[in-house]
Amino acid sequence: MFFYTARPGGRRYRPVVGRLPVPLSGAFAFLGSAGLVLGLAGVGELRAGWVALGSFAVLGALLGRRSRPVAAPLIGGVQWLFYNGYVVHRYAVLGWAGGGVECARAGLLTAVALLAACSATWPRRRVRAERWVLHGLPNGEHR
Repeated sequence: MFFYTARPGGRRYRPVVGRLPVPLSGAFAFLGSAGLVLGLAGVGELRAGWVALGSFAVLGALLGRRSRPVAAPLIGGVQWLFYNGYVVHRYAVLGWAGGGVECARAGLLTAVALLAACSATWPRRRVRAERWVLHGLPNGEHR
């Protein structure tokens, strides 16, 4: 069963897109991060750099776009675990490079997912109300 909606001022109806629940967002973040690590290993970019971090950020934005804003910390946390364990320190070993570095990485991945999730929930246009004045009503009334 689909629900349909129209944008303000528009005449085309589109199906209402439901957001993923938080546990399903976490599962997709897990599977997507695992696939991204395999892809980065395949192209030889399995090292701490801007390519790997940018790839994780793009994945977080894509997942955040379909998820609820509440799921952003889960998406960012799962991505940070994969990035730290497989890209930075290799062989599924979590390491700590200092509070500033690790908090910045985790914060970036969470912020990207949160920004994408919030921007998907904001209205695209303002609702405009038009007021029409009808002339020529019976009895000379104006509204």
